Amino acid sequence: MATATTPVPTAAPSPAPPGRRAARATGPRHHDSAGPLAYLLLAAVVLASVFPLYWTFVVASHGDNSVLSGATPSLVPGGHLLENVQRVFDTVDFWKALGNSVTVAACTAVSNVLLSSLAGFAFAKLRFPGRGPLLVVVVGTVMVPTQLGIIPLYLLVTDMGIYGKLSALIVPALVSAVGVFWMRQAMTENIPDELVEAARMDGAGALRTFWYVAWPGVRSTASVLGMFTFMFAWNDYFWPLIALPPENGTVQIALNQLAAGYYTDYTLMLAGVVVSVVPVLLLFAVLARRIVAGVMAGAVKG
Repeated sequence: MATATTPVPTAAPSPAPPGRRAARATGPRHHDSAGPLAYLLLAAVVLASVFPLYWTFVVASHGDNSVLSGATPSLVPGGHLLENVQRVFDTVDFWKALGNSVTVAACTAVSNVLLSSLAGFAFAKLRFPGRGPLLVVVVGTVMVPTQLGIIPLYLLVTDMGIYGKLSALIVPALVSAVGVFWMRQAMTENIPDELVEAARMDGAGALRTFWYVAWPGVRSTASVLGMFTFMFAWNDYFWPLIALPPENGTVQIALNQLAAGYYTDYTLMLAGVVVSVVPVLLLFAVLARRIVAGVMAGAVKG
């Protein structure tokens, strides 16, 4: 006699989570890669950026006759670059101008990095009366055009007895409102308040906390600030033209002297431009890694 068997119930499979179902439905995800159009656009931007510098080098390496002849300009460098560079140093005291520019740009870059970092740390991590209104006043000075302060600045450096000296360029540029705001934002985003509080509980003062806790986290951003400050001081023409005599000028004043005359010697002037660009390129080569890290620091957040 056969016995009836009852089927054993089996557990129903549990439904997959919504995220897993979506992953199964869409299949494996692949990282997006740049297409040919993106590479073409990047190549066009690079060429447009590099071509003016290359053209300056090409003109500086040719003779003056080839530039003034009216013929179709050649894109191939010539063989007169060293000769034109020698003429630059024979025409004006370019060595002194280079030394003045290096001194002014280096001093202002170092002072801006140090003082702006200290001020940014104070505005970001210290609590003191009037912190908010004082920050508004500092940032508000950026809205004032530089030309409006030239006459008061001229009177100030004259009363201080530094007119005609390099200190007339260095002292007014020791710190900038843009640098203070830049470093304040870097301190706010990169330095957690918990680290600062922990340092205070361990007995560290404000300066010790800044140097050992805050500064290591913003060094890349400070490098970018130093590079921009150096370039601004190096390329400044208006205030050095007023504050310094021509015989004690900076690189930009020397380039202006090369352009003066009965006619413009383009090869001579652009040879001076090539020489003046070399220090900035060397500085960028030294700080390139830190500059890229500082620029990309905020891009990986969120």
